[in-house]
Amino acid sequence: MSPVVNRRHLLQWGAGLSLASVLPLVHVSPAHAAASAWPNKPIRIIAGQAPGSSNDSTARALSDYFAQKLGVPVIVENKPGALGMIAAETVARAEPDGYTLLISLHSQPAQAPALLKRVPLNPDKDLLPIAAMGVGPVTAVVNKNFPAKTWQDVVVISKTRPVNVGNYSIGSGWQMMLEQLAKDTGGNFNVVNYKGTGAMLLDLYAGTIDMGAGSLAGMGGGIEKGAVRPVLIAIGERSSKLPGIPTWSDAGFRAPVYQDLTECNMLFAPAGTPQAIVDRIAELVTLSVRESPRVQSVRETLNAEDAPLTGEALRQYIARTWPTYRRLTREMNISVN
Repeated sequence: MSPVVNRRHLLQWGAGLSLASVLPLVHVSPAHAAASAWPNKPIRIIAGQAPGSSNDSTARALSDYFAQKLGVPVIVENKPGALGMIAAETVARAEPDGYTLLISLHSQPAQAPALLKRVPLNPDKDLLPIAAMGVGPVTAVVNKNFPAKTWQDVVVISKTRPVNVGNYSIGSGWQMMLEQLAKDTGGNFNVVNYKGTGAMLLDLYAGTIDMGAGSLAGMGGGIEKGAVRPVLIAIGERSSKLPGIPTWSDAGFRAPVYQDLTECNMLFAPAGTPQAIVDRIAELVTLSVRESPRVQSVRETLNAEDAPLTGEALRQYIARTWPTYRRLTREMNISVN
């Protein structure tokens, strides 16, 4: 006869279970527990550019929105220098817990391994991309007295005499585009390097150089005053603010150098940050474009019209653009100390 198992036997059996035999059924990993509790203390966003830059203004707009949505302070710290690698190293060496983030220009981790003689981290392995936000188009403009009215005019003139072109930063995508353009057209472009767009614009307005490029936000004042004339969207898509100005593709130039050397502000976490935290931050970036007046104001100032990139779209963007930056930097033998 089979033994009878009654309620009293079951209770006695249950009481005899050890705590250790039950705990595995409800075990939560430390990473999952940390992600579930996030955030419960201040968050730092390390900006790779100086105060007043598009990188800085984007970081501060996002920090304001994050603080409102998450209920904790979000602090921006500026650590410019070394092509953004000072800021990047700070974040790469931080705990991967969602409390230290990096906002960097896309071109900096893309190009640093090829441009710098020493890089204190591996951007591909030490940083985890979260989201990318546009900085608006980079626009090529000519001095008001330069005879070119269109981009085609610029190319034609470059075959008859050198065109003096301002470059806002050594190793910029704009510089590499000009080098490729000279090869493709047989034109003569004399590149003059500057440390930023401010000094370049002064020379451009004065006619010391013929042409330069910079963000539409930075060039807008000169365009409105008639001091300079736009001829090309050098980086980015067509802009509703300059509807008649072509992109490289519109002008018939479709090589990778003209298409892949794009620019944006990119948000990173240290590698190893829990995916749940990364996904939540990416979601907030996407929502900020619709919900945050401050983010909207920054984007309007920058003439940024593209939606943020996150997830698989962001991974594909990096996979396409970073190798192009590095290959062309090495091929053109561009380096800085």
